[in-house]
Amino acid sequence: MSVPEAGPVPEVFDPRRYAAGVPYDDYRVLRDHHPVAWQEEPEVLGWPAGPGFWAVTRHADVVRVLKDATTYSSYLGATQIRDPDPEDLPFIRRMMLNQDPPQHGRLRRLVSRAFTPGRVDRFAALARKRARTLLAKALDQARAGDGTVDLVTAVTDEYALLNLADLLGVPERDRGLLLAWTQRVIGYQDPDEAGPPVLDEAGKPVNPRSPAMLRDMFAYARQLAGFKRRHPADDIMTTLANDAELGRAELEMFFFLLTVAGNDTVRSAAPGGLLALAEHPEAYELLRAGKVELASAVEELLRWHPPVLTFRRTAARDTELAGRRIRAGDKVVVFHASANRDERAFPDPDRLDLGRSPNPHVSFGDGPHVCLGAHFARLQLRILHEEVLRVLPGWQLAGPAGRLVSNFINGVKSLPVHAV
Repeated sequence: MSVPEAGPVPEVFDPRRYAAGVPYDDYRVLRDHHPVAWQEEPEVLGWPAGPGFWAVTRHADVVRVLKDATTYSSYLGATQIRDPDPEDLPFIRRMMLNQDPPQHGRLRRLVSRAFTPGRVDRFAALARKRARTLLAKALDQARAGDGTVDLVTAVTDEYALLNLADLLGVPERDRGLLLAWTQRVIGYQDPDEAGPPVLDEAGKPVNPRSPAMLRDMFAYARQLAGFKRRHPADDIMTTLANDAELGRAELEMFFFLLTVAGNDTVRSAAPGGLLALAEHPEAYELLRAGKVELASAVEELLRWHPPVLTFRRTAARDTELAGRRIRAGDKVVVFHASANRDERAFPDPDRLDLGRSPNPHVSFGDGPHVCLGAHFARLQLRILHEEVLRVLPGWQLAGPAGRLVSNFINGVKSLPVHAV
């Protein structure tokens, strides 16, 4: 491990901090004075202490790390800050997210056959109908009560979940399973989402991505694939289940990745964007008046509230980044939310500018692992915001938003609003 930088360095690891909001002030200090800063990794929420990691906070450095898979590996230690159990690492490495080129490229090409823009675009009408239905029910709920409604529980959670289920081809009776699995895997740091951690015989928390914790999801993936072979349809699981190049374990891992990442990207970005508009009514009015394009607004809302806060890489060799010596085996963690507020890449970055152009945000990553479902996410967000503009000419926060306890996902658990 390299010697940490002298002087006060803000601590941005503790997942509990993020329940009060993303620590943008600390990110600024890091970018200005400690752009590649050593962070301790203490025991938190019952999870054992780790060896520490380098926090990368400037936009250019984040992009450099994400693009250079030869130096900064997704495979060596996977992509979460916490080290997985060494016994689980071979299993976790089966997932495309935790592979490096060229193996990563092979799997990405296979799933890209199913995740085509044309197939995604065919879901636009269905997504719009769903958004209208959910928003109408939310307004009815508000009017029947005290005029308030939680847009997360009434709209955005269901919207993201059901759209993904349709694209995957998950039968309606099984769709609640997707949310339960997402909460278990993504919200494992937050007791409200995942409940108390599952402990092993030694009293240590069991990683939610371990084979034992994912057994039920993989069994379901096999059953669904068998069903799709007998009853093919125009959905992703039908394509994957009938792909002769895709092994059983690879298919199971794809189902895991698409279920969790595909759901939680929009599940986090949608309420985050609505929260930003509620906090900036002048920007919402510009959007309603047609003075800014919705496409650019969606990009700016993604910059403002990236669904993913961090991703981890592991140095494959000794290297240097922003003047810091990084040793082979060191953990290197990129901070997307910090990169999106970097003054070096974005003029006046702390201003919500719905017409911002260019807007090189890294909310969907960069390099070989750039989000495969970005087109699907953008489509859903654009349609949702179009429908919100149509049915909610005025609305305001009815209380503080509830935020996820997580240093990984920028989650919004509740968004109470007055529907006007």
